[in-house]
Amino acid sequence: MKNILKMVVGVFAVSGLLIAGCTNEEVKKSVEQPSLVINPEKVSVYVTAKDTDLRLDKIGEFGLQAAGQPLETQPFVLIDPEKQFQTMVGIGAALTDASAETFFKMPKNVQQQILTAFFDSEKGIGYNFSRTNIASCDFSTASYNYVEENDSLLTTFSVQHDEQYRIPFIKEAIEAADGELKMFVSPWSPPAWMKSNNNVLRGGKLLEQFKPAWAKYYVKFIEEYEKRDIPVWGLSVQNEPMAVQLWESCVYTADEERDFIKKYLGPTLHSNGMSDKKLIAWDHNRDQVYQRATTILSDPEAAKYVWGIGFHWYEPWTGGDMQFENTKLVNDAFPDTKLIFTEGCVEAFDINRIDDWALGERYGYSMLNDFNSGTVAWTDWNILLDETGGPNHVGNFCFAPIHANTQTGKLMYTNSYYYIGHFSKFVKAGAKRIATSSSRTDLQATAFINPDGSIVTVVLNRSEEKFDYSLMIGEKGIELESLPHSIMTVTM
Repeated sequence: MKNILKMVVGVFAVSGLLIAGCTNEEVKKSVEQPSLVINPEKVSVYVTAKDTDLRLDKIGEFGLQAAGQPLETQPFVLIDPEKQFQTMVGIGAALTDASAETFFKMPKNVQQQILTAFFDSEKGIGYNFSRTNIASCDFSTASYNYVEENDSLLTTFSVQHDEQYRIPFIKEAIEAADGELKMFVSPWSPPAWMKSNNNVLRGGKLLEQFKPAWAKYYVKFIEEYEKRDIPVWGLSVQNEPMAVQLWESCVYTADEERDFIKKYLGPTLHSNGMSDKKLIAWDHNRDQVYQRATTILSDPEAAKYVWGIGFHWYEPWTGGDMQFENTKLVNDAFPDTKLIFTEGCVEAFDINRIDDWALGERYGYSMLNDFNSGTVAWTDWNILLDETGGPNHVGNFCFAPIHANTQTGKLMYTNSYYYIGHFSKFVKAGAKRIATSSSRTDLQATAFINPDGSIVTVVLNRSEEKFDYSLMIGEKGIELESLPHSIMTVTM
């Protein structure tokens, strides 16, 4: 067991688990269908740790026993299934042009390995959520859009470009996920002729006279993808609306995004039978998320169209601090609006850093704290990239959980794959986050109860210290060991 489990302590009543974690109707259903309930007398422990060979490895199944009041100096993590918070939608990544092209450059058997690694919940890490780009983004091999110049009626609209790589890749991903792959779509830029700078790159603004046509552009894209059996669950208004990038970008102030939603995009979606599509505002960094959210959501005419507020993690000017207090404030102030992490990756790809432990720890730290701040869905950036961190038409090369060497046909797994998997493999759609408390700053934790009544606890240790700690639920518990720079998932 590699010294991870120190000793086992406990047994925990089935009825107690069901009553604590479920509604009366769910209790009744679980009694009628006991096969849906994971045996609460056992816990399974999975570990990834630096300077070991543990990578999302199951180290065993153990029992729970009675646990008394912890000592004053004893580290512990307490979970309380009776206190429930947000309902989870999903965890996954973006299926970009770059990911699709890389995928199809690999041998067929390796393609299957990739699909299994990401979408198989038993053999892989069980992604059930995804994103893709509307027209080109930086992770495309060139800029493109779907209509001919000055066609404001969109009569020439065609997604033929996407049929070579991206559409087939997305369809393979959906099949690999057994059809359970929610997808939202995001634009990086309108066509150049719709913008103030007449360029899809380097910012610019959407011109007033083209706002109706641009709103219809989203509808046309969704229609074309759904004709090809790719369901679209939702959409964001604009990727990174405050960034003037070297690549595809378009700038909106908070007032401009609010007005575009309430005057154009929201009504256009509704009038075209797409009121069920989840509309996500902001889709940019945590630092300004509250300012954007309060501007849009304080306007009832805009807010009625908005399902959620999306956010990224690229905030180097804040000293590297991930400003979770800002997302939590949005959740507290607007509890009926969902929080969704729409993009994050480690930038500046360097093949010499492929085994850097900081890659995975950044993911674990963000995911755990984002969920504890109320986030309902979490989306990594490119699901797959090549050996250069691309392809990318502006040289903005980045890390992905898996890199495919298109020269050798081999796959390179970064530890971020395993850190993400400690959540995505076990936390199912429909899970409720439950109350979790840790007695040590360096021992961070979050927990969930799945629709079948099973409980998932994730414990993150980014320190150099080893912790012997108690994981407690009610009056039951188990003694565990958290290795330095490790992440642990406990299921029961």
